[in-house]
Formats: sequence, C-alpha cells, structure tokens
Amino acid sequence: MTAAPDSGEATEFRADGTIMPVRRQWVPEVPVALEYNGLSYAVMMATPRDLADFARGFALTEGLARTHADITDIASARVEGGHVVRARLTGLGVEKLTERVRARVAESSCGLCGIENIEAVNAALPPVPPHARLDPRAVLCAAAALREHQPLGRTTGAAHAAAFCARDGTLREVREDVGRHNALDKLIGALAVAGVDLAAGFVLSSARCSYEIVEKAVRAGASALATVSLPTGMAVDRARAAGLSLFCLARDDSVLRVHDRSTR
Repeated sequence: MTAAPDSGEATEFRADGTIMPVRRQWVPEVPVALEYNGLSYAVMMATPRDLADFARGFALTEGLARTHADITDIASARVEGGHVVRARLTGLGVEKLTERVRARVAESSCGLCGIENIEAVNAALPPVPPHARLDPRAVLCAAAALREHQPLGRTTGAAHAAAFCARDGTLREVREDVGRHNALDKLIGALAVAGVDLAAGFVLSSARCSYEIVEKAVRAGASALATVSLPTGMAVDRARAAGLSLFCLARDDSVLRVHDRSTR
C-alpha cells in the first residue's frame, strides 16, 4: 500500500521581507490500529504505506512473535478516520498478547505506570552475539547514500527512514514513515519476510537514537546500529549492556563511534 503526500497552500516569509504563496507537500499521518487475533493492541500515528511490514515488524519487536512465520493473514483496510491492520498470531506470543491487552485495560491514561511497567522498561535485552568490527567508512558510505533512497523524505522534508546496509555500506532495503519507530518496524518486517539476517550488516536510522530504537534493533537481531543524531544516555546504556555496536551523528563526512563490542 502506498500513500501519496498531501499538499496544501502556505505563505512563505523570507528574511529579506519577501512574502509569497507556496504549495508544499505534507507527509501523510493517520491513526493506524494494529489488531492481532481480533484484539486491539495499539493505535499508532503512522504513514499509511507498507502496513503489512509494519504489523509484522511491530509484532516482532514487541515480542508477540519470534519469527515472521508466527504472523499470518495480514490484511489492512481504510476505515473512517484512519486505517486498521489485522493479523493472526500463533506460538508463545498469543499468551503475551492477551496478558498485555488485559493489563492495558487496567492502566491509567498516563502510559507506563507502576513498578511492573518500569521493571519491564529496564528488563535485560537478549545478548547480541559476537560480531566482526564494522568499518566506520561503511557507515559514512551508507549515510551519504541514504537521502537518495528517501522519496517521501525528499518530497516532504518530514519523513524518517530506516535502512538495512551491507557491511560495505551498500543500502539493501529502506522504509519510510512519519515516525522513526514505525520506519524501523516496517524495515524489520520487510527483512523478516525476505529471510535477511540483520547481523550480516547494520541498521541505519535517520532519527535520533532513543532507547526504543536500540531495543527494536537488538530484538530484531541486529549487531550494529547507526543513527544520524546523538543517542540518549539510556540508549547508550542499553546498547552497552546488550553488546550492540553503536555509531551516531552519521553524516556523509563524519561519524561518532559510541560503543564497539566487536570481537575483531
């Protein structure tokens, strides 16, 4: 499913005093409801494209599924006010799904509330297996090429991208979305279907490196992550604890190696 950018009229005010009407493209953003086994699990603000990849990747990074084979019968539909994506889960994730839905009914509207949720946020991530050192020049190469693979980002200037890159920096797959987490989930979902081992390359995100980006990358099986902005302190701590190699401030001419857990 694709979504063309919306467009609209605006007025541009320039520093030299010039005022002129312009027409701009807006990045699509709508509520997307994710339903698994007939249960509403989450409603995300997202760009309505690659929604099957989104539902699949979200289930994998949430721990609702171990492999893409646990996620079947994915179907999306446009409904009043947004989109709904429905999928069927099998395996151990079914129990987690029902437990999470039941727990969320009892939660207050502030989101992550109570000691059990705080403990869940800080729960240990699966350890990243030993991996070869990533050459920073590969990150530079990928960062320089990323914009050419962001049609929605170039058109609107307001979309994030997540890419899977070979170890030499060649971009293999890219997904875009208004949300940085959504873009990564879509990428993970697409790679899962293709049978790609994320540890064989690295993930590149156009966003800042928050702890959620680290968590999703680790849970998807990545060994190295690069982002275009600086990480949060928690993101660095989580990457170090899991053994994820982390590169940040990735530009076409420089990159910051924050953490390296490679074996050689």
